[in-house]
Amino acid sequence: MAHSDSPAAADTSALPSLYSDRSFWGMAVTQFLGAFNDNLFKFLILLLATPTAQAIAAGEEAKDLQSEAMIIFAAAFLLFSGLAGFLADKTSKRTIIVAAKVAEIFVMLAGMVGFYYYDSIGLKGMMVILFFMGLQSAFFGPAKYGILPEMLREKDLPRANGVILMLTFLAIIFGAALAGILLDLLGEKVWLASFICIGIASIGTLTSLPIRRVSIADPDLELKWSSIGIPRDILILLKKDRALLMALIVCSLFWMVGGIVQQTVNALGKTQLGLEDSPTSIMQASIGLGIAIGCILGGLWSRKGNSDRVVTIGATGAVITLLLLALPSGEHHHLLGFRGSIPVLILLGAFTGMFIVPIQVILQSRPPRDEKGRMIAAMNQCTWVGIIIGAILFKASILVLEQFDLPRSTIFAVAATVMLPIALFYHPHSEQLAHDKTLGG
Repeated sequence: MAHSDSPAAADTSALPSLYSDRSFWGMAVTQFLGAFNDNLFKFLILLLATPTAQAIAAGEEAKDLQSEAMIIFAAAFLLFSGLAGFLADKTSKRTIIVAAKVAEIFVMLAGMVGFYYYDSIGLKGMMVILFFMGLQSAFFGPAKYGILPEMLREKDLPRANGVILMLTFLAIIFGAALAGILLDLLGEKVWLASFICIGIASIGTLTSLPIRRVSIADPDLELKWSSIGIPRDILILLKKDRALLMALIVCSLFWMVGGIVQQTVNALGKTQLGLEDSPTSIMQASIGLGIAIGCILGGLWSRKGNSDRVVTIGATGAVITLLLLALPSGEHHHLLGFRGSIPVLILLGAFTGMFIVPIQVILQSRPPRDEKGRMIAAMNQCTWVGIIIGAILFKASILVLEQFDLPRSTIFAVAATVMLPIALFYHPHSEQLAHDKTLGG
């Protein structure tokens, strides 16, 4: 029998409505602050890893090391997500969330030391700290997403995912934008930015405390070697549930495209258009703004039973906007330029936000309760496999483009090519959640 930390945990129908739920807002704010910190720190490193047009024009040795940074960050998720998923089902998800937030404070302290001694340790030294930031996030993820179906009324899950994802991508907006501004303002004193990171991690720890305790999913779960990867029972579940398996594959491909786009925007801004860090960050933030809008729309429309249409519109729109961003012309071999790219990047974000919300709901709602943590961990592993492949594909694309003297923006067309089969062939059936049948939702 599962241990219960809260008498209300067993009956989610007795819980308060979503927007009046103190526990939900605690989780939402905690996720926002964590995502903000992750992206501020990660974009500081990615921007440092992106060569400038001026350096290339001057004949300096300037390699784009974004792929290496992304692979190291993703490796932490890939190696430890299985164990994190095991712990999310074996122990209290709330305890893991709070512990992960405390660990974030120490990672950001290490980041401050790393930036202070940047001249000595360089980008490679900062990538070690980036790995530990990924490790902290790997343990936070399964507990964070696995707890939502257990701490909320089932009919609130689509809206909750819309709000959580919206706040996540708003965090990306602010994190990405602030990273460029801080690099331009602080120069060699970028270590001062770590005071912001440490403060946000501390506040995030406090906001995690109101999160509702839920019953432990499977206190008798045993740690096995398979727990490090994708456990056998999760593989059996995926084999039986084709809709769940397809959602997992599509989610991985989606984040693979996301990883390619993220690096390509930096390369377009700094290397191709010759922009400073701040305007390049604004381009990244534009995608986040669009995704925030798209997540809200996706959450609302999915709740009305239009998941298949939302997914198709989102995927098709993403392909079209990616192709627009790839069009070559003009002084910098880019038709849209900086100003023209902003609205298209916002549209790209909106379409991708609409697309991912229904997929997220499928991955959360379909697994049995005692397997949700490990299912989310499997999703994280597949997501980061996709991101690693995306980083490798970006690196390979850079090498090919340099051989043929083609602009960096061509890589957007590569991302569109990956997304095209999803737009054409992935059409999940609209399914009402169980509460619609039992609660008249």
